[in-house]
Amino acid sequence: MTPIKPIPFPLIFLILFLTSCGPNPGKDRSGSVVNDIDGNEYNTVTIGTQVWMSEDLKVTRYNDGTPIPQVTRNEDWASLTTPAFTWYNNDDTNREEYGALYNWHAVQTGKLCPEGWRVPSDEDWIELISAYESNSKAGGALKEEGTDHWRSPNSGATNESGFTALPGGYRSYNGTFNLLRASGYWWSTTEDSWYGAGNSTGDTASTTVIFYNLRYKEREFYRFISEKSNGFCVRCIMEQ
Repeated sequence: MTPIKPIPFPLIFLILFLTSCGPNPGKDRSGSVVNDIDGNEYNTVTIGTQVWMSEDLKVTRYNDGTPIPQVTRNEDWASLTTPAFTWYNNDDTNREEYGALYNWHAVQTGKLCPEGWRVPSDEDWIELISAYESNSKAGGALKEEGTDHWRSPNSGATNESGFTALPGGYRSYNGTFNLLRASGYWWSTTEDSWYGAGNSTGDTASTTVIFYNLRYKEREFYRFISEKSNGFCVRCIMEQ
């Protein structure tokens, strides 16, 4: 398994423990859908006061119609400082179930989600988790049940939220693909630095971004930081 730059996995396992903020959230399974600019339809779910897509984004154009560059070669992906997307393993058959993997430069454009929707901030993710009693209960409530997509044992998965999180894996900063069916990774829009690290020019600007992670052997919902060049899934939230 290729580590997610810049922090080796054993050092970045910061579990976000949250206390209860009330009873289990309400949820809307009414079947309402939203369309992206490519015509893809996404089911939606209401959790607490938030409305989320219950599927990962698979759009290939920004919401203004501009194509998002698709990058397939590992060496090209590794050198990117501009927006890009890919299908896991460069295999288009992964599109429908797992959606696309986007680098954070694509997220940063603010044009990935349909009009009226956006990529969630760290605060949005925290609010989602806080609708449950703890990060471990949130993780189980968010994961799709069973082993149709997740590897066994898919610990704690109930999908009681209707969020239906799937293990879409990720594309590493060096271009390799990892952990399909074992783990899911989702971007936030929130930049953050590890121990105050700056960028390569020596200033204090952040080079890393907060993301969230679920795993097949665990029920916790993890909060980590990542290099912007990794490729993760995107789950959109409705603007309020």
